[in-house]
Formats: sequence, structure tokens, C-alpha cells
Amino acid sequence: MSKFNFKNKKFALIQNSDNGQVNTETVFNYNQDGNLVTADYFGGTIKYGKIIAELKDNELNMLYQCLTTDNELKAGKALAQISLTENDKIKLSLDWEWLTNGSEKGNSEYIEIE
Repeated sequence: MSKFNFKNKKFALIQNSDNGQVNTETVFNYNQDGNLVTADYFGGTIKYGKIIAELKDNELNMLYQCLTTDNELKAGKALAQISLTENDKIKLSLDWEWLTNGSEKGNSEYIEIE
């Protein structure tokens, strides 16, 4: 069993590569069932997005898709390193790659919020 629990957790962006789509107005609502982690996200430049991920130790292997406010359908994959902050909030550090945008790559960080 993992030491990380994503059930009913919310996340927000700390930083993103310039070629990333989400911004600080995007909110991620996570859930978990065993090693299956899912999230819905929206806000900012995102009308709606969905993440499905496998939790293994301190990593999330993710696939994601979204529809932007410009009505662009996008999809990608990411490997997220999971850590805990000093106040026991989950932090995600992602290495990601678009699957629909010429395989552009980037990095982003997210933090658990109340």
C-alpha cells in the first residue's frame, strides 16, 4: 500500500513550462482506488480535462487529455515524482510530453491545496 493518498485531494499549479497548457487558474480534483488514481481538471485555459494514472511507490504514470477554451483537443503522458512538503502536503513534479502537439516536452509542479 502506498504512503500517498489522493482520495478527494485538490491540486494547483506551482510552475509550468512555457509550452504547457494549464495555468494557476486550473484546479485538479483527484481520487484514488488502490493503485488507480484519476483526476478531473478545469479552469483557466482548460474547459475540461481528465487524468488516469497508475500509482507505484512514489511515482504516478499518467495519461491525460483535455479540451481547451480554444476548443483544441489535446492529449499527453507524464511521469510524476511524488513528495511531501514540510506541512505534509503532496507535491507532484512532472516530466510530460504532448502526444498531439508534435511531441513537445516540458516540466511542471503541482501542490495539494485545501
